[in-house]
Amino acid sequence: MAIMGGSTGSAKPPNILFCISDDQGYAHTGANGDPVVQTPAFDRVAREGIRFTHAFCDAPTCGPSRSAILTGQHIWRLEEAGNIHSTLPKKFVTYTEVLQKAGYSVGFTGKGWSPGRLSVGGRDANPAGREFNKRKLKPPFRGMRNTDYAANFDDFLAQVKEDQPFCFWLGTSEPHRGFEAGAGKRTGKDPAKVIVPEIFPDHPVVRSDILDYYVEVEHFDQMVARALMSLEKSGQLDNTIVVVTSDHGMPFPRAKASLHDDGSRVPLAIRWPNGIKDSGRTFHDPVNLSALAPTFLEAAGLTAPGMMTASSLQDVIVNKPQTIHSAAYIAMERHDGCRKGGKGYPCRAIRTKDYMYILNHKPERWPAGNPDREFCARYIPFGEVDSSPTKTLLMDNKDKPGFKRFYDLAFAKRPAEELYDVAKDPGQVVNLAGKVKFAEIQKKLAAQLQDHLVRTKDPRALEIEAPWDYYPYYGTRRNKNWQVDLKP
Repeated sequence: MAIMGGSTGSAKPPNILFCISDDQGYAHTGANGDPVVQTPAFDRVAREGIRFTHAFCDAPTCGPSRSAILTGQHIWRLEEAGNIHSTLPKKFVTYTEVLQKAGYSVGFTGKGWSPGRLSVGGRDANPAGREFNKRKLKPPFRGMRNTDYAANFDDFLAQVKEDQPFCFWLGTSEPHRGFEAGAGKRTGKDPAKVIVPEIFPDHPVVRSDILDYYVEVEHFDQMVARALMSLEKSGQLDNTIVVVTSDHGMPFPRAKASLHDDGSRVPLAIRWPNGIKDSGRTFHDPVNLSALAPTFLEAAGLTAPGMMTASSLQDVIVNKPQTIHSAAYIAMERHDGCRKGGKGYPCRAIRTKDYMYILNHKPERWPAGNPDREFCARYIPFGEVDSSPTKTLLMDNKDKPGFKRFYDLAFAKRPAEELYDVAKDPGQVVNLAGKVKFAEIQKKLAAQLQDHLVRTKDPRALEIEAPWDYYPYYGTRRNKNWQVDLKP
């Protein structure tokens, strides 16, 4: 396939720099209103491009989210790739493969598609591209990866042929846990200025934990800033589509591995002066990150494969938005499988600008993993939730006044249906499902979700075999007695 011109009719198709952090919530950038964290690179991309206020991952767990981004499909269409610690079968075409066949130079640094075992899916390389990870640095704090992501991007640029377009995935492992305790305070950040999400108690431990998380968010942003500088120096910045986002929400209880906003709503900004009309805009309608794959291909003048069901954002880029962006759809199957038999917590959600509706297929299961140690892959209670000072605080004080409701939000079982009025209840803590006043809204959203799931062939909606509980698990099993049931 020959290189084609871009969607704007330019002689040379655009380059693509895709920058993705690991576990960063929507609110935690300067442009999105956080008063403490410093993210000048993200803020610049948002200021000079388009800032999305309602961007959602397709799944609040690393591997499935990245699979959806690469393939332009919901996770329920991707078989094993719907689980973390699994694989991404080769039959699912990625935007990187299409671009490479069209003549693009494709590479990545840091965390590309991960975690899992690609070889069992028939792949001999990471679908994010050719790996560039030789450059190292001494990270400022423990818990950070020693990869010099920006220097590796420079190495990639050095091998791109003259006049050849490129697509690069800059994926940091930050702000994934663990964090160095007290790092935020030692950088001079003021705990008193932290905006504590309403799903957590306002406690010094929580404030300090969030500050430590901010340090790693800033590390990612600094790498993006250096990458932008490299493009600027080489004269390629304005013909490069720069995307800055995260794979899902913050690594805290009731966030990561949860469909609620703190787990699924992510920062997203796109800069492309040669393609974006009316830069400096804010787009408020809901979008999924899976929309990026067809967007990249359309911008390059290429046709997206038929299996890519996500809708391109090209209409937003040229400032002629269509009604297709009325809702985002989010899903979860197996995260770390901290339940008997390695089973997951299957659930689906529809998120409009006004409401969040969640359908929990197995409400009898513990959403955060079993409370005991016996069935947990990580050999810790509620093992779907990353270990953290905030998690420990909730567990150690669960029976004390002022803590139980936060403990329940994070760990208790959930009903089959959840409905939230996000304007009045941004933290999504008051479930309106079953309330007479909201019965029509609940019915409408449930039907809209079901219709979308059926049209996109979700096995659970079609009531056919849904084998995610039984796919092999390729992660580390710290409890030797834990295993996946391989048969329904």
